[in-house]
Amino acid sequence: MNKLLLQTGRKLQPLGFGFMRLPVFDENDRSTVDVEKVKEMVDLYMSQGFGYFDTAHRYNDEASEPVLKKALVDRYKREDYWLTDKITLNYIKKPEDQEPFFRRQLELCGVDYFDLYLIHNVGKASYEAFEKLGSFEFVEEMRKQGYAKHTGFSFHGTADVLEEVLSKHPDTEFVQLQINYLDWEDHVIQSRKCYETARRYGCKVLVMEPVKGGTLVNLPEEARTLLKNANPSASLASWAIRFAAGLDGVCMVLSGMSTPEQVQDNTSYMKEFRPLSEKEKTLLEQAAEVIRKNTAIGCTGCRYCTTECPMQIAIPDYFGLYNNLKRLKNTAYMYNQKVYYQNLAAEHGKASDCIRCGLCEKNCPQRLPVRELLKKVAEVLE
Repeated sequence: MNKLLLQTGRKLQPLGFGFMRLPVFDENDRSTVDVEKVKEMVDLYMSQGFGYFDTAHRYNDEASEPVLKKALVDRYKREDYWLTDKITLNYIKKPEDQEPFFRRQLELCGVDYFDLYLIHNVGKASYEAFEKLGSFEFVEEMRKQGYAKHTGFSFHGTADVLEEVLSKHPDTEFVQLQINYLDWEDHVIQSRKCYETARRYGCKVLVMEPVKGGTLVNLPEEARTLLKNANPSASLASWAIRFAAGLDGVCMVLSGMSTPEQVQDNTSYMKEFRPLSEKEKTLLEQAAEVIRKNTAIGCTGCRYCTTECPMQIAIPDYFGLYNNLKRLKNTAYMYNQKVYYQNLAAEHGKASDCIRCGLCEKNCPQRLPVRELLKKVAEVLE
């Protein structure tokens, strides 16, 4: 594993703090962040020798950047951490929108520069849009001016599209990829193929979704037992994060931590990182097979699908309930999940309220057929 270097020359531990799933007071309003708890989490994380933070303007309903300023920037020396932010297509309509957006991000975060600035969520459709906007040239100009020390892009797409992007931009320094042991051989996400493509171009790899939005913590009982029998003291998250962190060329694995307990657990095994053994890798392959049999919808809970939904449907929440039902075939649990669904639907659009506009699918990094899946959810939960 490669490690990133701070300006002071201190090497960063390979666990990044993703400011994407911060603790909130109201789960229906992700902007209601518990700032004091975030401060506690930041302090714990920093005290263990870590210092890489990843944010984006849309995270936690646009609360991530200002909370990061309060919890980190206002309380720590600038040279003691790396900060990554991103240019996001949803906020950019024409080339001249890019610099004001960038300046606003610097202001919200309270910094004079970003250590790493990424083009956010590059995929087949968005890549064409970013090219028209000249976004690759824009972030390079910010680097030349010193406002971004390093540049790259986060990627949600197939390996052939990544090949196309990198062939046109072969000097790309960083690529942020969705990598976890469940998606490694997935024919849609193509984690392995994308990783191999990035490495072939000599890119440093940042990893997102190593625990797949919590999916690899909330395992089916058979998979849980398999891993717990092998190592009773290891958390399920540790298996997933160690898988990603052990890959050659990976310099940082992000975890969207939501509680101090998650920070404590993640830092405990990443402080003295130990790659997976061959036996452990085999166990994860077996666990992945079990999970595939039990997971109906591969949603990571990023909530991008809800940002433009005209019916305000709580799509990730409904998909989570549906997955739980499929994993735990239990009549009493079915009733419990329907009650949860009814409570959510009282404040949000029902799954059956979908008008099939397709905005959710445009924004989904996992490229899920959201409209068809909402039909299934409605059939079961309504």
